[in-house]
Amino acid sequence: MRVLEPFLRRTSIAYFTMEIALDDDMHTFSGGLGVLAGDTARSAADLNLPMVFVSLVSRQGYVCQTFDEHGAQVSSPDPWTPEKWAVALPAMVSVEIEGRQVWIRPWLYEVSGASGRVPVLLLDTDVDQNQAEDRDITDRLYGGDATYRLKQEIVLGIGGEHTLRALGFHIRTYHLNEGHAALLPLKLLEDTAREDRIATAYDEASVRDRCVFTTHTPIETAFDKFDYATVQRLLSDFVDVDSLQRLAGTDALNMTRLALNLSGYVNGVAERHAETASRIFPGFRIRSITNGVHLGTWTHPRLAELYSRHMPHWLHEPEVLSFATQIPDEELWTAHQEAKLELLATVKRKAGRELDATRPLIGFARRMTGYKRPDLLFGDLDRLHELAREFRFQVVLAGIAHPADLPGIQLVKDLHRYIDALAPDVSIVFLPGYNMALAKQLVAGSDVWLNTPQPPYEASGTSGMKAAVNGVLNLSILDGWWVEGCVEGVTGWGMESHEASDGDALLTKLRQTVLPLYADQREEWIFMMKQSISKLGPLFNSQRMIRRYASEAYLAGS
Repeated sequence: MRVLEPFLRRTSIAYFTMEIALDDDMHTFSGGLGVLAGDTARSAADLNLPMVFVSLVSRQGYVCQTFDEHGAQVSSPDPWTPEKWAVALPAMVSVEIEGRQVWIRPWLYEVSGASGRVPVLLLDTDVDQNQAEDRDITDRLYGGDATYRLKQEIVLGIGGEHTLRALGFHIRTYHLNEGHAALLPLKLLEDTAREDRIATAYDEASVRDRCVFTTHTPIETAFDKFDYATVQRLLSDFVDVDSLQRLAGTDALNMTRLALNLSGYVNGVAERHAETASRIFPGFRIRSITNGVHLGTWTHPRLAELYSRHMPHWLHEPEVLSFATQIPDEELWTAHQEAKLELLATVKRKAGRELDATRPLIGFARRMTGYKRPDLLFGDLDRLHELAREFRFQVVLAGIAHPADLPGIQLVKDLHRYIDALAPDVSIVFLPGYNMALAKQLVAGSDVWLNTPQPPYEASGTSGMKAAVNGVLNLSILDGWWVEGCVEGVTGWGMESHEASDGDALLTKLRQTVLPLYADQREEWIFMMKQSISKLGPLFNSQRMIRRYASEAYLAGS
């Protein structure tokens, strides 16, 4: 296959991920995990690293979100057409599921960067050779029941490794982005045992030497787990259950534990998250490589032009953003206001609401689920009324709840109820259809980026990093990456969580510190904007992140 020849000669690292955000019109992602994978691919292309990315085609996408007249989320499929974006490769492989051969066709998408390109393979079971029940395995991202999810993870982990070999890739290092691909090292172990006729401790060591695992989930109940009856039914004789229980847990196949046992390098996605993961899984060495964001993707064009004028090499060498303090105040403020006006135009177009560019705008856009606490701001409506009458602030919300997350669905409805209850004192808008394009406008056009997770459940969080590089000030509970990034009153503001009093502390911080600063001390506000850019931009970017992966995980010992 001539289209792959430039990649086959040099590629030695394979990055496996259930979702990946490549383009808004390619609905192969749901949120932060996929956006991180996409940013990783973009930085790999910028640095011309010898990598290939493997994911699922997810033909029906994740969720197309709308609201009914009561503010309830209406979820529907969000299909896309692979043919418009990717090339179907003339090769197929099969995996055995429930005793049947399930065929997989890879689609090729190329990510172009400043110095090179990297291939992305999207695995697809919607082919004529498959039975009807197997053709939709790669359709719905995070859809279906546990059986459907396990089938997807068989296709990703086992089928993905098959695909790379069939296409001619020679991979030395496999990177598992979360536990969804944990069957991949198990397959490597089975292949080694088959070749040697007997599985030994040496076999496991050789597999661990080839596998890197990044865990993102600090909630034990959120790990993918499958009962062994289902595993045996779907995987038949692929693996001995007694051996699997030793590696993946006695009660159920825990994909995170399996990945931990068969990966030689394991990391969390922030320093605090690595500590949390180590407590959940004692006995494993879990390092930390804090996530980062792709600066070229997430910096507003007006800000990017400003940085290029004052710091010409900032995209190639993010460290030079430390000189952002030298940008004249008026130039930075003008660029920010242009980004803000663009967001306000989107609000008017999508929600029919006029917001005021002279008033402070608080942005909040996350996955709508309980531990993110999107309702924390609204715990005392009377105080909010009083606060808004004094400072006239505005709030723009966005975020999608998984259709099966009933508490998350209820949160969306509750937020609409609060919007109605606070009118007209507080101008609040909930924008539907949260995607990358809307996220780019929100993280650049807000004045304050609000994040209210319940510790220690925020593994990393990257939306605040995107806001920071645009000069938007973070106001966040101290968890995830913000523990490392917060310099109180300099790069933004942090709040230690005491759960029951967190809502009160948030309103107090807004009343006593944040909103008065915006209203009365514009020079100090702009000083903090510069500190946010210059102190956080050089650190929390995906170029720095993937350089650390390359030196500490991919190339270590090679």
